[in-house]
Amino acid sequence: MPVNVAIYLFDNVEVLDFAGPYEVFTCASRVHHGDSPLFTVFTVGESLKPVHARAGLKIDPDFSSDNHPAIDCLIIPGGVVTAELEKANVIEWIQQQALKTTLTASVCTGAFLLAKAGLLTGKSATTHWEDIDDLRAMFPQVAVKQGVRWVDEGAIVSSAGISAGIDMSLHLVERLTDRRLAERTARQLDFDWTENKKMRPQAHLI
Repeated sequence: MPVNVAIYLFDNVEVLDFAGPYEVFTCASRVHHGDSPLFTVFTVGESLKPVHARAGLKIDPDFSSDNHPAIDCLIIPGGVVTAELEKANVIEWIQQQALKTTLTASVCTGAFLLAKAGLLTGKSATTHWEDIDDLRAMFPQVAVKQGVRWVDEGAIVSSAGISAGIDMSLHLVERLTDRRLAERTARQLDFDWTENKKMRPQAHLI
């Protein structure tokens, strides 16, 4: 069965934070050339109301947070997350999904939402370089790492800013499938995959 990859959308989400991972996982399915897609990728909003990303791009979520397929891999992108941090229902939804997913990951300031949900407590994480100090100040229980593209804590993975979400997503493709597919996907995207020097062992679903 395909791995269900859900990407959460909200007003003022950073476009590449969600579009980068979306492209990586859908491209991985294309280059796989299997009988069925490896990944089913969809977006989830708090509701079905259109979301306006930073710079005004309008997106219609595929599903709402109270009515969506089961999620195997949840991606929480960044952007301006101030309003989302104050939504108890959103934080609770992230908490509940993380209990069921194989992987929950953040891009950029999406790490603040994971931290607010308690998913980074006692763990290492990273975010956009500009927000490192704020993440440390707001969530002192998180070991915030600087100068890395992503941090893999097993079930929880976080990435640095914007384009680092593509690097992390390729890493997740490798974890969920294999190295060769991740490399083929990066080549198809014409993307210079920047890796961390140390990564955790793979955990294959497919």
